[in-house]
Amino acid sequence: MSSRCVLVTGSSGYLGSQVIARLAERAELTTIALDLREPAQRWPGVQYEVADIRSSEVDAIVARHRPDVVVHLASIVTPGKNSNREFEYSVDVGGSRNLLEACVRSKVRRIMVSSSGAAYGYHADNPAWLKETDAVRGNQGFAYSWHKRLVEEMLADYRQQQPQLEQIILRIGTVLGATVNNQITDLFKKPCLLAIRGSDSPFVFIHDQDVVGAIVHGVDSRTTGIFNVAGDGKLSIFEIAGRLHKRCVVLPAWLLRSALWLLKKLGLTQYGPEQLDFLRYRPVLDNTLLKTGFGYVPKLSSAGAFELWRAAQNQKAT
Repeated sequence: MSSRCVLVTGSSGYLGSQVIARLAERAELTTIALDLREPAQRWPGVQYEVADIRSSEVDAIVARHRPDVVVHLASIVTPGKNSNREFEYSVDVGGSRNLLEACVRSKVRRIMVSSSGAAYGYHADNPAWLKETDAVRGNQGFAYSWHKRLVEEMLADYRQQQPQLEQIILRIGTVLGATVNNQITDLFKKPCLLAIRGSDSPFVFIHDQDVVGAIVHGVDSRTTGIFNVAGDGKLSIFEIAGRLHKRCVVLPAWLLRSALWLLKKLGLTQYGPEQLDFLRYRPVLDNTLLKTGFGYVPKLSSAGAFELWRAAQNQKAT
């Protein structure tokens, strides 16, 4: 195979650092790691660039390396304490636009973008199993969800206006791995789990190594398109509580909404009443096209990924 160049944004992040480690093993690839901060670990053969995804430096970096494939992972998944909506928009949406413009100017062949199941939004009328052809609606109340929708709309425009830039969009489910620590895992670590009356609050999980595997597969694949990245099956909040041997407290929606409103007003929680829909109407991703169209079959199911995470938590506790 002839030498190819792959540039990865967000390369110091949780997934990005693992993608870089995997690509570094490939002697036939020239791997460029781009992030706002210096990496915690450097891999032999990888070239490192430090730049803000929103800056003009990105254009110069892409022009200098002329990558065949760009893997765009840079986004704000968990905002910092002093973050705000304007800043998050500038990174998620403005940074993506900046990168796309740089790719077009430098005639990049392919861009692979990490989107999210959150792009579909948390809506009462979501299908039981969401397919890639279902509408991407997001939720304005959730910055991450809304920004993923806006980025996907931008990408759709580029498919029309710049068809020479091939696209792979990965709508990733809830990522779980031995060391994952995020808003979702925080819910599972509570003494008891919270459920909303009338909702099973279903979760689809994907093992972090399966996400990395799908991304690396996309670097090599000639297939383009949009793909849900999730393990087989789903787990309800009640099944999760059972696997954790925890009690599930079921509350009516009106009570939980009122409690969240009051607690946020008093500064006792960062979560407001909009969090109700985040729990109640979780997007459940159908992964058929990932397996049959993209050609990547996750090694772990949703239940398998959850059990791996649970076992890791049990190990930490002993």
